[in-house]
Amino acid sequence: MVTARSPRAIFAALAAAWLAAGCATGYNAGTSQEEMILIATDREVRMGASIAKQIQASKEFTVSNDPAILERLDRLGQRLAAVSDRQDLTYHFTLLEWDQVNAFAIPGGYIYVSSALIELTRSDEELASVLGHEIGHVVAKHAIKRLQASLGATVLQALTMVGSRDATVTRGAQIALNQLFLAHSRQDELEADTLSVRYLQRAGYNPEGAIAFMERMQGHLRKEPSRPFSYSRTHPHFDDRIRVIKQSVRGQVDFEDYINMSPESR
Repeated sequence: MVTARSPRAIFAALAAAWLAAGCATGYNAGTSQEEMILIATDREVRMGASIAKQIQASKEFTVSNDPAILERLDRLGQRLAAVSDRQDLTYHFTLLEWDQVNAFAIPGGYIYVSSALIELTRSDEELASVLGHEIGHVVAKHAIKRLQASLGATVLQALTMVGSRDATVTRGAQIALNQLFLAHSRQDELEADTLSVRYLQRAGYNPEGAIAFMERMQGHLRKEPSRPFSYSRTHPHFDDRIRVIKQSVRGQVDFEDYINMSPESR
């Protein structure tokens, strides 16, 4: 039996108070919905900083300091971020020396792009479409919603303790990082693609670049076997994504796009 004085009861009370303090219902201009978010923006930023430290220290990645590519990433990314539907945080764009074609976002506005993905792009518009997609995930708070649903209060609290040497913080950040590498839901992907087209148009980029990149990406993946953390795992449903992007950009889709619709879309 858990008594009122037990550590478990005390922690449960503290965790409940912490969650209640951070809980907020508000309108998200990106998703056009009223949303219940348990993690306030300042806590999200601290969480993102904690996870970013795990990425920096991870043996899986090497953070690149290539000044030319970093300048390009930041120039394109900040132009899109400036017209996004979320202006309550600072966006950070980081290049990873990584041979897997991939890009991902973590809470707090931290966006990562692999060197292999950049090599696959053919224009600023194509790369901007990838950055816009990841910004879309941040705007819609997809990662936050996933973490809310999958992680306990212990981990969420630990992730806000940036700078702590407590082993719980390290374990919590690693768990969160693993969660973020799971495949996005179909709905999240399509929502991020729609937001990407919106931000490309607002920023003055040709949104046709989004179609060109997605079609090239799909062709690339048909030639390459799927690997852990590959773009095909973290960004699934390519036929549906191409169809939705074309609809957003051109207002219509091709017959081939229609017949390749997934069963969930019919």
